[in-house]
Amino acid sequence: MRAGLRAGLALLRVHQAVYDRSGGRVGHRLLGIECLLLRTVGRRSGRRRTAALAYARHGDDYLVVASVGGSDRPPGWLANVRAEPAVEVQVGRRRLGATASVVEPGQAGYDGLWRLVNQRSGGRYRRYQARTRRGLPVVALRPTGRQLV
Repeated sequence: MRAGLRAGLALLRVHQAVYDRSGGRVGHRLLGIECLLLRTVGRRSGRRRTAALAYARHGDDYLVVASVGGSDRPPGWLANVRAEPAVEVQVGRRRLGATASVVEPGQAGYDGLWRLVNQRSGGRYRRYQARTRRGLPVVALRPTGRQLV
C-alpha cells in the first residue's frame, strides 16, 4: 500500500473515531466534505462495523462510493451491505435506518449516479477509478423512515 494512502487512511480512522464518539457533534464535515457514518453487520463476525464515508444526496438517498482511495481491494463494508442491506446511517447527530442498494458500473442508472458523486467530490472518484481496474460501485442508502435513538 502506498505511503500516502496509508497516511490518508490513518487520518480517516481518527476522523471516524471522533465522529462516532462525539455522537455526531463533531465530524459531519471533514475538510469541507460532508461525511456520514455507515453502520453494517459483519457478514462473518456478526459484529457491528462502522465506516465514515463522504456522501452526496440524490433525492432522499445518500450516495456513497466503495472506493478505498482507488485500492484494488473493495472495502469490507461493501461485502457487508451485499450480505445484509439493512443498515444504519448517521448524518451529524441524526441516526436513521436505511436500505443499501449497490449499483455497479454498467447497470441502469449508474452513469448518472457516478456523475453526481464525482461532481460533488471535485473529481476525486474519477482519480480513484484511474488507480484501479476494479469498477467502483455507487451505493444508494435509502432511509426507511425510522429514526434511531
